Amino acid sequence: MKNKYESPLSSRYASDYMLNLFSSDTRYQTWRKLWVALAKAEMKLGLPITESQVAALEAHTTDIDYDVVAAREKQVRHDVMAHIYAYGQVAPEAAGIIHLGATSCYVTDNADLYIYREALRYLRAELLGVIKNLSDFADKYKALPTLGYTHYQPAQLVTVGKRATLWMQDFLTDLDEIDFAIKNIKFLGCRGTTGTEASFMDLFEGNGEKIDEMNRMIAADFGFDGCFDVSGQTYPRKVDSRVLNALSSVAQSCYRMANDIRLLQHDRQLEEPFEKDQIGSSAMAYKRNPMRCERICSLSRYLMADALNAPMTASVQWMERTLDDSANRRISLPEGFLCADAILRLAQNVTNGMVVNEKIVERTVWEYLPFIATENLMMEAVKRGGDRQKVHEIIRRCSMEATAKMKNGESCDLLARLSAEPEFGLTEAEMQQLLDPTLYIGRCPEQVSALVGKIQPLLAGIDGGSNDINI
Repeated sequence: MKNKYESPLSSRYASDYMLNLFSSDTRYQTWRKLWVALAKAEMKLGLPITESQVAALEAHTTDIDYDVVAAREKQVRHDVMAHIYAYGQVAPEAAGIIHLGATSCYVTDNADLYIYREALRYLRAELLGVIKNLSDFADKYKALPTLGYTHYQPAQLVTVGKRATLWMQDFLTDLDEIDFAIKNIKFLGCRGTTGTEASFMDLFEGNGEKIDEMNRMIAADFGFDGCFDVSGQTYPRKVDSRVLNALSSVAQSCYRMANDIRLLQHDRQLEEPFEKDQIGSSAMAYKRNPMRCERICSLSRYLMADALNAPMTASVQWMERTLDDSANRRISLPEGFLCADAILRLAQNVTNGMVVNEKIVERTVWEYLPFIATENLMMEAVKRGGDRQKVHEIIRRCSMEATAKMKNGESCDLLARLSAEPEFGLTEAEMQQLLDPTLYIGRCPEQVSALVGKIQPLLAGIDGGSNDINI
């Protein structure tokens, strides 16, 4: 029996990769690797640290005794010092040089930056999977006419594929946001208690070039090209705003797509995947609820709200730093990443198995096609000598009358009404010839092909994910 609270993001929604990336092991092993990198750089730059001490630290980056850490933290009320103590217990030869010249944010902030970058790279791949699925879907249905909606009211025709490109374009914008965030993450390095590097000026006897080289070496060990030009004790918390904004952007796009699918599923035009033994309702056995899209929307609302934490934190840093960011960031950043991961997994799942009910789509098109064709009918009537303004009024009046009958459950009789108007000048048979749905989709197929073709190099080798995952 589980008798302690467990975040649903951990127990139900997020991937194993993301859970491992934000695990205690990854975080604290990264701390130890940072201490190794610092000691190694200091040794190479002439400080009295031996190769055997560095080797001792390297040999114990993974064997963390969390019981020792917990007992020590309870005593000293400082998590970083507790981990330094536990590290020194297993590498006693090097205990005296661990964390030399550093402050706590050396390990906490640099580890965060490393983990966030890796998490963004993973989410980028997941996002590309969604884009790949939508690209394939859009291309398949690029010429299938469907009723368009403005204000969620029937409008001119589009195609099923063209609508998918609207979602896809939003996701391409999100990809730009994530790429920008990844490109602009720099390392903090080892900058001291207020970012002045004063402790290292003492250790390196005023040699600033050695300090710069030390930071370059440490950053390179973790795959970073360089450090922030200046800092206080922490890396700039504007980074967190940029990162969570990128995740929020993904949530916004996923919500928009999932909400559209929910509306279309209500009209039976489009459906999310539904498995053979899936239960839609505990009471109404016939139900096929869009539960995955509903979950996307639910989680997306959480993530969009979560993203508000970072700007509030970034705005109250109090000169060189304040600690009221710590508890908030410890929750808001990991949970934001886990939530974005869950949303994108669901989005991959949905887009990999969407079902188009083509007969329903076609029926809906034909139900409204006489109204959609009225502009073309008006132009044809004018060509035959009609007065444009009078023809427009006939169409308006007959449309309102036909709509009123439809609202009463009767079929559309717009063409019959128009043909009965002598001034309109067209028979019902002549008007039927203009009721070809492909005449009213504009450049939809061409627009889809253009976008799909443009992004194919981006999608080479991308896997769109499975539509049979346990979420």
